[in-house]
Amino acid sequence: MPIATPEVYAEMLDRAKAGKFAYPAINVTSTQTLHAALRGFAEAESDGIVQISTGGAEFLGGQYNKDMVTGAVALAEFAHIVAAKYGISVALHTDHCPKDKLDGYVRPLLDISAERVAKGQNPLFQSHMWDGSAETLADNLAIGQELLAKAAAAKIILEVEITPTGGEEDGVTHEINDELYTTVDDALRTAEALGLGEKGRYLLAASFGNVHGVYKPGNVVLRPELLKDLQEGVAAKYGKTAGSQPFDFVFHGGSGSTEQEITTALENGVVKMNLDTDTQYAFTRPIVDHVFRNYDGVLKVDGEVGNKKVYDPRSWGKSAEAGMAKRVTEACANLRSTGTRLK
Repeated sequence: MPIATPEVYAEMLDRAKAGKFAYPAINVTSTQTLHAALRGFAEAESDGIVQISTGGAEFLGGQYNKDMVTGAVALAEFAHIVAAKYGISVALHTDHCPKDKLDGYVRPLLDISAERVAKGQNPLFQSHMWDGSAETLADNLAIGQELLAKAAAAKIILEVEITPTGGEEDGVTHEINDELYTTVDDALRTAEALGLGEKGRYLLAASFGNVHGVYKPGNVVLRPELLKDLQEGVAAKYGKTAGSQPFDFVFHGGSGSTEQEITTALENGVVKMNLDTDTQYAFTRPIVDHVFRNYDGVLKVDGEVGNKKVYDPRSWGKSAEAGMAKRVTEACANLRSTGTRLK
């Protein structure tokens, strides 16, 4: 199965944790960016994760009615068909979903997968993200308990964000300040509420100074060593052996991170790292280059007729796909997933 079954997805995450590598999770907003992500994974001989944010799903649903569920389902169904040609295993994931969009996005998608599982099929998506970072931790975890139970019943892994990631992501904004660092107490409360696997598997987006968007190294103070403190604090409370890592961590806001920061995060249990800003640029940059080099062809300048060969979307679309795919292969190398595919 090119789209990972629940069992294969669990194996992917287990192998990443044991091997100290992580999967790039690439945000997509079209069939073309989906192909770019799949191509990048295939060229790197890495399995991977493709994800759709609420804004991406709305865009995929079309500007006529902007329906998030329609957009997400349509791309997921498309992915189930085309991924078969790439020779890798891919998990489908939905990215950041705040409280006010749960009823219009994650909950309906969970219901769709529950119906599929009841018929003996696999879930449509392999994981969903609940972003309760704008809520109090108590409310965040209460909703997380409800969603985790539904996800587990549908053979889906839940991702939870317990404390803020700075910057802006699809309308969810957090200031860049000292609140961007998860404490051991936050982690203990999470383990108490959501368990450590017995209530359903989940991925944990803990904060260690992460910021969404574009920034240069040094502008944001990342402390990935903090993840070790969280692992050890929870392991000690629950009687785990020394060096055990109870959590499967997610690295958000990774654009601009240094190699050392990424390495430290991997050593401390990160199994998934989100990429959106960098891949957006990698997709758009070749298009801009094409337009600048073919200005009088893509436009009908001074009454001329232009050049159909250069304004044909396929002419610049192929370069855009290649540019984004290259950035995905670089991410695989940075996260040590190159050459680790299951097949």
